[in-house]
Amino acid sequence: MRGLHFVSPAWIRATTATRANIRSRRSPSFDFSRLLSTTTTTPSSRSTITNLAKAKTKTTPTTAKMSRPKTQEPAITSTTELATSEARWITLRKVSYTDQTGAARTWEVASRKTRAASAGVDAVAMGNVILHPSRPAATVLVIQYRPPLDAYTIEWPAGLVDEGETAEGAAVREFKEEIGWDCEVVSVSPVQAADPGLSDANMKLVMVEVKLGEEEGEGLPVQRLEDGEHIQRVVVPLAELYARLVDYSKQERTVVAAKLFHFAAGMEFAKQGAKYGL
Repeated sequence: MRGLHFVSPAWIRATTATRANIRSRRSPSFDFSRLLSTTTTTPSSRSTITNLAKAKTKTTPTTAKMSRPKTQEPAITSTTELATSEARWITLRKVSYTDQTGAARTWEVASRKTRAASAGVDAVAMGNVILHPSRPAATVLVIQYRPPLDAYTIEWPAGLVDEGETAEGAAVREFKEEIGWDCEVVSVSPVQAADPGLSDANMKLVMVEVKLGEEEGEGLPVQRLEDGEHIQRVVVPLAELYARLVDYSKQERTVVAAKLFHFAAGMEFAKQGAKYGL
């Protein structure tokens, strides 16, 4: 298990630098040259990052619609009660029901106002695999500030499904906007509950692949972000995903999204399959 391995002084120095890098949040785009110096890598993954770092001067990650660059750390200035009649995205409902014993009970439920009837689902998350002919398989994560947590989250790209869209169409569109690459849908999950104790919000996990040519992948492509979106992108070798998320979770003002961590933990758990007769 990764969590039980002995760490070298070099790894400790790298981890310390990574934490300082995350806390600084100097740019909405991720600097691969800094990643190269702060990430524990295998020779193959170091080659991947080196090539991307060299290309930074040729293809600087930029944004297409953001009107203002980041100039400071986000900060909550006030929190007030909000009437549901004034809310644009969410409403509250009181559900009355009879439980398994026949007792009458109630439950408070938060619901999105934006569910697309065409898809029957609120949102999609894009689990993704980046494939290159001569580099290890990787995945792209996004880092963004989430006001409900007053923290930065580490997530897979995700977004709401628009009316008239399918989950697959929304996934391709959102991936192009947030990451910049075209992608191919590999699989679509059944409808999943997002937070069943609080909300009826639901989603689908759409797995996508990006197939790069030998000369592609030299730097990240241009994003197409909406005003107010500040999304950093991080390319992580799949073999290092679980360890990297554990490290991120230890950082100040940083939270790993549950869906992503569960996926990575499942990959890590599968390595012990023989122990459980799997």
